[in-house]
Amino acid sequence: MIISNINIFHIVSESEGFGINTDLFETNILNLAVVVGVLVYFGSDILGDALKSRKELVLKSLADADNKFQEATDKLNQAKSQFESAKLKAGEIRAQGLVTAEQSSKKLLERVEEDIKRLDEVRLATIRFEEEKAVSEICQKVSRLALEQAIEKLNSQLNPALQKRIVQLNITLLSNLAVK
Repeated sequence: MIISNINIFHIVSESEGFGINTDLFETNILNLAVVVGVLVYFGSDILGDALKSRKELVLKSLADADNKFQEATDKLNQAKSQFESAKLKAGEIRAQGLVTAEQSSKKLLERVEEDIKRLDEVRLATIRFEEEKAVSEICQKVSRLALEQAIEKLNSQLNPALQKRIVQLNITLLSNLAVK
């Protein structure tokens, strides 16, 4: 089998399409070298310019990125300082709220105590008024009862002669008072 493969390679190599051609002029290696040389000579400038513009673009992008990073850092620092300021302000407001709440509760307690004192005074005044009213009513009843008893006693003991004598005595007293 190896021998048949070698025969195939030999037959194929003798044909026109396959094999190594060692003739330099026929293979266009010189033409290719000239084209590659021209490309290297003129292409190096174009390639250098392209690389230079690409380098400038990359450097500019890096500078822009650095500027954006710097701006972001500055904004972060500003935000941190504003946050700290807001925390301090919130602490002040909280403390002020506690002080205000404490003062309000003290004032409320003082007002409640004043209201309690005032209500006690009103209660005591009401009790005194009711006592005085009760005493007055009792005095009136006692006076009326005493007057009724006195009238009954007088009516039971009063005769016409005594009645005449009382009337004359009262007339004399009234006339003496009118003269003075």
